Amino acid sequence: MEYRHAAVPAVAGGLMLTLLLWWAGASAGALDLDGATGALGIETANALRTWLLPWAYDPQPGASVVVTADGPSYLALHDTAMQIRFVAVFLFYAAGALLLVRRLPAERGRVWQALLALWAWGVVAGTLAVTVSAPWMIASGGRGSYRFLPQLAALASTGRTVLVPLALATAAWTVFVTRLALRNAEPRARGDVPARAAVVAATAGTAVVAVSVVVLSYQTNAARIQTMFTGGGFLSEPGDLLRQWLLLSAWSGPSGTGLGDWLLVRFGDVLLLTVVWCALRWLPGMLTRASVPAMAACTVCAVVLGLLVRHLWRVVAVDGGTSSWHLLQAASGLGDGTSAAVLWGTLAGVTATVVLRVVGRRTEAPAQAADGAGSGG
Repeated sequence: MEYRHAAVPAVAGGLMLTLLLWWAGASAGALDLDGATGALGIETANALRTWLLPWAYDPQPGASVVVTADGPSYLALHDTAMQIRFVAVFLFYAAGALLLVRRLPAERGRVWQALLALWAWGVVAGTLAVTVSAPWMIASGGRGSYRFLPQLAALASTGRTVLVPLALATAAWTVFVTRLALRNAEPRARGDVPARAAVVAATAGTAVVAVSVVVLSYQTNAARIQTMFTGGGFLSEPGDLLRQWLLLSAWSGPSGTGLGDWLLVRFGDVLLLTVVWCALRWLPGMLTRASVPAMAACTVCAVVLGLLVRHLWRVVAVDGGTSSWHLLQAASGLGDGTSAAVLWGTLAGVTATVVLRVVGRRTEAPAQAADGAGSGG
């Protein structure tokens, strides 16, 4: 699929996600109306407010900032932060969707794969947009020089819950537009990838992700990462930020429970790694061209999907709560780990691509030698 054809669904999807997030943020004001708390309940209203406020354009700075002489400047910084956030979410989604639509077009035989990849990429785009705009948001609060990196980590982890359903709607819209663009095109044949090379590449890429899930996320190692840096200064406390970008598993595993409960929680990590391995196994043959950017982007999406599968497993099999409070708590965890998925998914995708090419060449060389010997005889 050419760039000029793929740009249409990519831009359409970016506009859709941006508009949906703007609408979600504008709806946050309705939670402050009389009767909203009574109709929804205090817990539900507070949870919805937490999910929607990161995308609310109307400034809500602290009272101590508004009454200062620089109050208008802080309000202007808030407006700038939100402008950057919405522009960034459009650009990030459109850029990623352009690559995904070209390399994983939503044609016959690839529709569900494209839908899942675009869904996960929508969550990634929103997370990156919040992270990029966080410094301006910190400055608008008037406390930019106090614990900057912990503030950055806290703000970068917000707004993910509402991204999950809105990104799914955006992915469906993007796939629909892609199908319209491909209505007269023939499906492209899948690549012929040696099975051994694909298996070895998938195993190598999954091993990279397992470093975070198994090694770094182990409670002792995670605590060491969290408390590695001490002292004073503007950039003296990156522990929270490192934890967010390095750990794909639970910060602290279940303690004081039986072996069965511990295995149930760890099985969620097994599901995460299984999703990543299966995705890396079929991606080289599913993509129109297994390039490094395409494999990296698709692997990031696979890790995000694995995180959603693991979260669903823990909600259903581990927590098992059906009350409204348990459901709100479960929904609040949607999108957790997306920052780390960007880092480790990229590394895993690049690793899998390099291994795929090296092993593929070694597999093809004996076959070509045998063909040459047979033709010579």
